[in-house]
Amino acid sequence: MSIRPVLETRQATPTLEGAGVHLHRAFGFHDPTELDPFLLFDDFRNDDPARYAGGFPWHPHRGIETITYVLAGEVDHGDSLGNAGTLGAGDVQWMTAGSGILHQEMPRGDARGRMHGFQLWANLPAAQKMCAPRYQDVKAADIPEVVDDDGTRVRVITGIFRGARGPVDGIAADPLYLDISVPPGRRKVFRVDTYRRSFAYIFAGSGRFADASAPTGVLLEKAVAGQEVHLRDPSGDRTLVRFGTGDEITVVAGPEGIRFLLVSGAPLQEPVAWHGPIVMNTKDELRQAMRDLRNGTFIRG
Repeated sequence: MSIRPVLETRQATPTLEGAGVHLHRAFGFHDPTELDPFLLFDDFRNDDPARYAGGFPWHPHRGIETITYVLAGEVDHGDSLGNAGTLGAGDVQWMTAGSGILHQEMPRGDARGRMHGFQLWANLPAAQKMCAPRYQDVKAADIPEVVDDDGTRVRVITGIFRGARGPVDGIAADPLYLDISVPPGRRKVFRVDTYRRSFAYIFAGSGRFADASAPTGVLLEKAVAGQEVHLRDPSGDRTLVRFGTGDEITVVAGPEGIRFLLVSGAPLQEPVAWHGPIVMNTKDELRQAMRDLRNGTFIRG
């Protein structure tokens, strides 16, 4: 076994999107190779409806998949194909934009005005950029949860974890997407595929992630897999943790516990031509998408 080194930890940055939605962006619109096949990750969390009620009115997507995970409140959605619905607390929507779709997402807070959710963008390989759009809407009750004796809880949105298979399937990046809660002071090890790009996003509590290559840090009392293992400084709410290569991730939860998303996917290693919500492989393809938007042929039959 080999521990994945922590390449970087960084705080999500405040950003305005849509019609004035205040959110925090962990990554996106920078280096698309950094977490290939993932392009962008937003944390839209607020207790003030005035800071999110404008939502994300009609906008296009082509060449990517968008993954929306709601923790509190609701998101009403609709699209140019006639699909419409509502995502509630714990629900997931995986939208494959493919050849093109126009849609909107309008958040509504819970009874106390709270809204919280995440959106992740995953790139599509060149061979699937122009596939037919499709949705996978998953209710909270259909997402399996693995619970350990020590109280650790893992919701399996996609991929396989200890025999539990997430309900979202047929995704190009073949990702693992887990929502993990670890009780205070517990040390846990999570297996990941060695060659997939992986990141964690902490959104509650705090914890320290093991880093086998760190020159400084606090030494674990027990070595993991026979190695001398160090722990990074504690990371807390709205922190992105980017990992290097290896087949396991180790975390020690802080005094209030830790809750984080663990996401990994197979890199595409393809060229990226990116403009807003449209991601293609070449500038010519990108220019064609812009022409399609202007002349009304963006939505294919």
